[in-house]
Formats: sequence, structure tokens, C-alpha cells
Amino acid sequence: MPWWFWAVIAGIVVLAYVTATAGRLDRLHGRVETARAILDSHLLRRSAVVLELAASGLLDPATSLLLATAAHRARTADDPDREAEESALSVALRAAFDEEGGEGDVLDTLASDPSARPLIEELEAAATKIPLARRFHNDAVRATLAVRRHRLVRLLRLARRPEPAFFEIDDEPPAALLRFAERQRGIRDTGPSPGKSPTGR
Repeated sequence: MPWWFWAVIAGIVVLAYVTATAGRLDRLHGRVETARAILDSHLLRRSAVVLELAASGLLDPATSLLLATAAHRARTADDPDREAEESALSVALRAAFDEEGGEGDVLDTLASDPSARPLIEELEAAATKIPLARRFHNDAVRATLAVRRHRLVRLLRLARRPEPAFFEIDDEPPAALLRFAERQRGIRDTGPSPGKSPTGR
């Protein structure tokens, strides 16, 4: 075989690699953007519910002020400060709802109020989804960075989009909120059998 034949084959292989890698990078960046949008939606929902709860009059003034301030700062923070403010909101929620000794009396009292219960349920839904959404986002970032750092990718400058960043925050929900969620699941799991009324008739 003449040398040019092998040169053509090598060129085809390189072109195929470049095309496949560029396409993969685009898909990975799209995955990061989707994951970040989902994470942002849960974070914004959490701060919105906290603001609504703080303004409801159901909490004492000091707790309302603590939560409203933290939620507002998280909701309006620019990117450089976003992680710190979202972490501060997580800390404020634990301070508000996790009593000394972990009994969670404040949350239990709130959940017994029909007007507050929907807010607690919304807060639980948002707060417990954030760690999962953040893990999904960071996994997508990790996969994207792994491809971007391949030698040929750097040499051929295939990574044209900005490098994605991990989103690192304290996203631990209040323990009392997790216990509330467990009780809710227990109530649903022990509900009446299909075809039977709650009285068993």
C-alpha cells in the first residue's frame, strides 16, 4: 500500500475521533446545563417557600427574620456568592427547626396547623431534592471535565465552551424535616387497602 493510503486512513480516523469527541462534549455540556437548571429550580423553590413561611405569621418574629433574611440573600445572590448564601440558608433552616436535643417541636407544631402543613410539605419536597439534584449536577460536571482534559481535546481545542464548575454547598436538610417526611411516608404506606374505606367497611 502506498504511504498516502495510510495517510488518508489516519486522517479519517482523526476526523472521526474529532467529530465524535466534539459531539460527546456538546452532549455533556448540555447535560450539565440541564442538571444546573434542575438544581436551580429546587433552590429557588426552597427559598420561595421559606419566604412564604417567614411571612405567614406562623413563626415567632426572630425565626421569621432569620429565615426571611437568609432566603432573600440566597435568592438574590450573584454567582460568586451563591454557594455561600445557599449554605447559609441550610444552616438557618436547621437552626430554626432542629431544637436542642433534636426533638423538632417547632416543626411538629407547625405541621399540626392546617394552614402551615402545605408549606411544610413543599419545603420538605424542595429541601430533600436539592442534594440529589446537586449530586447529579456534579456528576455531569465531573464527566465533562474528564473529557475536556484529554490531551488531544486540549491540543485540538475542542473544548470551546466555558469550563463547568462544581456546585458545592451545605445542603443538609433539617433533621426534623426528614423525620416529618418519614412519618408522611409511613402514613401513606399504612393507609387503607384498595377497595376499603378508612373505617374498613
